[in-house]
Amino acid sequence: LSLGEAKNLPTYPGPNKMRDCYCTVNLDQEEVFRTKIVEKSLCPFYGEDFYCEIPRTFRHLSFYIFDRDVFRRDSIIGKVAIQKEDLQKYHNRDTWFQLQHVDADSEVQGKVHLELRLSEVITDTGVVCHKLATRVLECQGLPIVNGQCDPYATVTLAGPSRSEAKKTKVKKKTNNPHFDEVFYFEVTRPSSYNKKSHFDIEDVDEVDKMEIRVDLWNASNLKFGDEFLGELRLPLKFLRQSSSYEAWYFLQPRDNGNKSLKPDDLGSLRLNVVYTEDHVFSSDYYSPLRDLLLKSADVEPVSASAAHILGEVCREKQEAAIPLVRLFLHYGRIVPFISAIANAEVKRTQDPNTIFRGNSLTSKCIDETMKLAGMHYLQVTLKPIIDEICQVHKTCEIDPVKLKDGENLENNRENLRQYVDRIFTVITKSGVSCPTVMCDIFFSLRESAAKRFQGDLDVRYTAVSSFIFLRFFAPAILSPNLFQLTPHHPDPQTSRTLTLISKTIQTLGSLSKSKSANFKESYMATFYDYFNEQKYADAVKNFLDLISSSGRKDHKSIEQPILLKEGFMIKRAQGRKRFGMKNFKKRWFRLTNHEFTYQKSKGDHPLCSIPIENILAVERLEEESFKMKNMFQVIQPERRVLYIQANNCVEAKDWIDILTKVSQCNKKRLTVYHPSAYLNGHWLCCKATADNTPGCTPCTGGLPANIQLDIDGDRETERIYSLFNLYMPKLEKMQEACGSKSVYDGPEEEEYSTFIIDDPKETYKTLKLIIEGVGTLEQEHAQYKRDKFKKTKYGSQEHPIGDKSFQTYIRQQSEISAHSI
Repeated sequence: LSLGEAKNLPTYPGPNKMRDCYCTVNLDQEEVFRTKIVEKSLCPFYGEDFYCEIPRTFRHLSFYIFDRDVFRRDSIIGKVAIQKEDLQKYHNRDTWFQLQHVDADSEVQGKVHLELRLSEVITDTGVVCHKLATRVLECQGLPIVNGQCDPYATVTLAGPSRSEAKKTKVKKKTNNPHFDEVFYFEVTRPSSYNKKSHFDIEDVDEVDKMEIRVDLWNASNLKFGDEFLGELRLPLKFLRQSSSYEAWYFLQPRDNGNKSLKPDDLGSLRLNVVYTEDHVFSSDYYSPLRDLLLKSADVEPVSASAAHILGEVCREKQEAAIPLVRLFLHYGRIVPFISAIANAEVKRTQDPNTIFRGNSLTSKCIDETMKLAGMHYLQVTLKPIIDEICQVHKTCEIDPVKLKDGENLENNRENLRQYVDRIFTVITKSGVSCPTVMCDIFFSLRESAAKRFQGDLDVRYTAVSSFIFLRFFAPAILSPNLFQLTPHHPDPQTSRTLTLISKTIQTLGSLSKSKSANFKESYMATFYDYFNEQKYADAVKNFLDLISSSGRKDHKSIEQPILLKEGFMIKRAQGRKRFGMKNFKKRWFRLTNHEFTYQKSKGDHPLCSIPIENILAVERLEEESFKMKNMFQVIQPERRVLYIQANNCVEAKDWIDILTKVSQCNKKRLTVYHPSAYLNGHWLCCKATADNTPGCTPCTGGLPANIQLDIDGDRETERIYSLFNLYMPKLEKMQEACGSKSVYDGPEEEEYSTFIIDDPKETYKTLKLIIEGVGTLEQEHAQYKRDKFKKTKYGSQEHPIGDKSFQTYIRQQSEISAHSI
């Protein structure tokens, strides 16, 4: 997701009319991301990106704009809600969305399980009447309102001339309540039945107009009354065909007709959403396509390889680079692949000054590799000083036009010079920590460039610095939030400081001859005079030599804790003391490659430290244990368990994944665990009474031990298949271009000139294999969908009635079936 900006927000009713706004990203109503606060603006610019794996089903992707209030709860200005089935409409394009009003009736999520039975009853006098039994079994995924959910249901039989309501018990502290309560209603009665509090209904047409309504409510202790959670309306006439009916239903909002405000009253929000959903088969399905891709590095020329062809047909090189890099990293083939495509690009480059400066497949693949393999390298190198810059807020503005009252230009220059000096020193002394895979790629780039441009002695340096400085360190300093160095985009003053530092570091690393000329702004050229000394150029060259030499010192010998993840979560006391309450407390958790710790606040002394080798398993905890969502458990020796609650489902998945990965190689890892807690003298899952009873459930499958690269090769191959399938017309056009080139040697047709084809025959052979492999996988997907269509029941727990995405799917399958017939 790219959250761009909002515009034309309504003015604040106070005298200054400005607002302090932030935006949240929600799966249904569960917040999974929050932007920074933009102060005093009605057109706030956020410029923040957010990427996540979605760990559960959802109906809406929602964005809420909040106005911060210091004295009371932050108020919601408006929201954008995109239904899951509509996400493809907006895929990967900037779109302005009108903000909509937020009220209880629109904030609905979850599903309800009902059983309805319409029975005929014969009275003593022989007259037939109808009774309706409504069984409310359970609900799932109800929204949490103000941090709590105490739901109950009301069941109402309503018609033109009657309304009869009944109510379930309140279920405390759960958004997945089990009610299992049955309510009976008399639908029709004999006309002689004349009890005044009831109605006489004999007309069948009248029955057809009746409906059963189920409303879900949150029992609130507040004076404002109970909160509406959702409703379901079912006409009785659908029961006439079937006496008993059981199904799951999605809850719906009330249609209260409150449309008094125009949608444009609230302003709009600019978003770019990229949502992908793939069905991944088992590994053997992908063997032909995967093998074809993995041998790309050995194909001569490399432009005839499957991986290079993917880069040629994709609209953006980036969309090809992401799955290719992950696939090649997973199978340990990234260095030969990048060496091959880089060597081919260098041979096509005429001017050494433009080497690797374009957005080619090579540069995008190296960018992606550095982002994956170098993330922890950045954490170690830049994070401490970036944190300091964000917290201390020293003024560093050196543009005389932008100076504020009371600021001193010389002081600002000195502040900035100190920051640049420190960051430059940290970078140039970090060579031994540079990941091996990056160094091997840089060695290959250096050799290719030096061989191609033998008369230019600097090209061996610029080929490497164009990546490590221009595309790695400088962007990470400029936008630390995009490289996980800070949680949000920095405030405007800090952002300006980081921009000035990034510009200077980029120029220092570029090793160009006249550096002051690189700056359009005279104040930057003046500032750069501080660094016009040979020692800076020498330090850059020494650093580049170290990270691009094949016989460098192995960084793994440097024993230094690497911070992997940190943040606030809630933990339950582990019972280390014999007596005392096992209550829940908010703590700051910190994970390095050495230990997992928690403390009261960030920077405090750890209250508990768990060495990585003592983490025997990390698993989810069933919600019923403590009636709390997003909980997981860290299991240690002697069956000691640390129960932790993350802030949302995405964060819980991130912590489980990273803790599992970092402890993957522990020799004593468990094979079984208890999915529920040990409470009141027994395990809730298996009812065993001894607290040291071995687990009753197998541990979830292990993940790769390499902490940096948790990659599923089959999933990446499925993504590549999807891209080839999407761009099939281009593959066919490329086949035509190969045919044209091999029989005709004249001027190239314009429609074919966009492709790089060095060897038409080899390229044609590869294209034929790609199209065959994609065709086979397409048939497998079609068969899978047909089988799923046959097995899936509408109204099941997986596809409740009201599931629009499933309705769309049924319609598509019906069209396909009709077409095939």
